[in-house]
This record gives sequence, structure tokens and C-alpha cells, in this order.
Amino acid sequence: MKHIISVIFLLLSIVASSQDQIESIEEINLDNQAPHQIKKYWLKLFDNGLSQPISIPVIIAKGDDSGPVLGLTAAIHGNELNGIKVIQEVLEQININELKGIIIAVPGLNQVSVTQDSRRFFDDEDLNRNFPGKEKGNRSQQYVWQINDKILSKIDYLIDMHTASFGRVNSLYVRADMDNEKMKQMALLQDADIILKNKGVPSAGDNISATRTMRAEAMLKGIPTITIEYGNPQVYQPEMTVRGVNGIKNVLNWLKMHDFETPESNQAVLCKKSYWIYLDQGGLLEVPVKLNQIVEKDEIIGQLRNPFGEIIKTYKSPERGIVIGKSSNPVNMSGGRIIHLGILAD
Repeated sequence: MKHIISVIFLLLSIVASSQDQIESIEEINLDNQAPHQIKKYWLKLFDNGLSQPISIPVIIAKGDDSGPVLGLTAAIHGNELNGIKVIQEVLEQININELKGIIIAVPGLNQVSVTQDSRRFFDDEDLNRNFPGKEKGNRSQQYVWQINDKILSKIDYLIDMHTASFGRVNSLYVRADMDNEKMKQMALLQDADIILKNKGVPSAGDNISATRTMRAEAMLKGIPTITIEYGNPQVYQPEMTVRGVNGIKNVLNWLKMHDFETPESNQAVLCKKSYWIYLDQGGLLEVPVKLNQIVEKDEIIGQLRNPFGEIIKTYKSPERGIVIGKSSNPVNMSGGRIIHLGILAD
């Protein structure tokens, strides 16, 4: 028994020692890292209420100086975990001696919410709706300002990874400005089910100082950026991991940063717009359509029952489209979501 306890303490000390060896940094300095190395860091963004640093994990893979800097970010919402696994798998497959340029990967951008199994920040704000942030603003604004200053300022291209939120499921789809050639190519290289044409930035005449998403902020800085939705919240989905890794590897090939062999990507359906269809009363919702299903105008997309099992309302599709996402939680009050309907491009 004593021998077993000794072995356990030894293993725990090895793990603790490994964690201690990961350097804590205040900022990313790419010039300080030698080429042909993959380094792991804890990047400080914030202090908690006991004067301890809140830091995020950052992995920097530095090849030679002949390529761009590609940013990979996951879990700005704390329940969006599939992207974390995608990043881990991509970095494991990198041959650092062949890499041209630099990858800055953040497998857990919203450290606070990831560790609390929560989507939003601890002040109940959506970090992805608070850019560009404020250096001396409230908690969410300061956290976002740090991301903006310490990460977005370092990259040339960005792939921002998300999933559905609680109570919903998603296909693997991409949001991208398809009128921009670079972002169009980044989107087409993903092994996606659906590509949604979405500019992501304020239109001319809009107030660009208003809060916006990280993708919009990066694009306003001139960084070609796409957002990828990898399936469902708070889980690892092996199929999403494999397809996500292939999409990132395709982008690395296209940027001439690496030379991977990848399978042929899925032929994605292109949508010119999308919108959610909502309930106008509450009850127990059944959604009979599947992800990626083409639905016709007036096809049944939802049935609402009361607790006694009686159908109180049937919902139909207002037009022809494809199911991008849908509700997975039967319990819905008025205003609950039914399906995310994508309208196919001509």
C-alpha cells in the first residue's frame, strides 16, 4: 500500500513539475522565440479578486520567417470545446522543421468560463459582443481589450472556432465574407457542410465604434478572418475534430506554411443569408427535421405540445432552405428557437 501511495505522489509531482515548466508571460514576443520550436505559455490577461493572475494557454509554433502568422482561437464562449481539440490535434501534426511562418494558437480564450462550464463571462456578458473592449472599462471590456491588444495585434490571418450554445446543435458551417478572395478561399478549404455568406463588419455609414464580434474587429484591422462552427456545445465530437483538423491543414497548405496530405473536402452548400425561426408561445418542442436537411416552404419544422401531450401549435418553414442548426431542448418558452434556416444562394 505504501508503495502504491509513493507511486501516486511521484506521478502527481511529475505532472506538477511539467505545469511549472510552462512559462508565464505578460505579452507575446515572437522575436524572442527561436525558429523551429513549439513553445507553450500562460499569457496573463487579468487579475482575480485575490490578486492572482488569470492567464490563458497559448501555443506558438515558429518555423522560419518566410511565412505569415496564422491565429487559431477557440472557446471565446466557455462551452465551445470542439475547437480546443482541433487546435491540439493540429499542433501535434505540425512538423516544426517544415513550417514556414508562425502559428499562434489559443485553446481556451475565455479561461474563466471554460473552467466554470459557462458560456458567458462571469459578469454575464458575451465576450464576443464586446470588441474592441476598453482598457479601463468594466470586467468584460478589459478582458476583451487584452485579447485585442495581446493577440489580434500579432496575427496576419485568423480562424475563430465556435460551436452551438446550450440547448442547440449545429452543423459544421463557416461564416465568411465571400466577396473577399482570401476569406473566400479560407472558407472553401474547410470540410464544411454549409458556408454562410456573411460580411461580419459594419456597413458603410454604421457606427463602427459600437461593440462587435472578434471576427469583425480582426477584419477591421485588415486581418482575413473566418468563423467556423464545429457542432455542439460542451462536448468533444471526434468527427468534428477530424474535419476541423483537415480544414486547418488545408489553409496551412494554401498559405504555403506547410505541406500536408489531406483528403478531399466536403462540397459545402452556399447560403446567401440565414435567420432563426422562433416560437411565439411556450411548451414542449419537437423538431422533426435534421441538420443539413433541405426543407421546402410550408414543411413542418416544429410541433409544440402542452404537458398533457396535446399539440398546441405546428410551425412550418416560411421558405425553402437548409437546416444549419436547431433546438435540442424540448422545454421552450415564448421566443425560444426552433431552427436556424439558411437560404441557398442562387
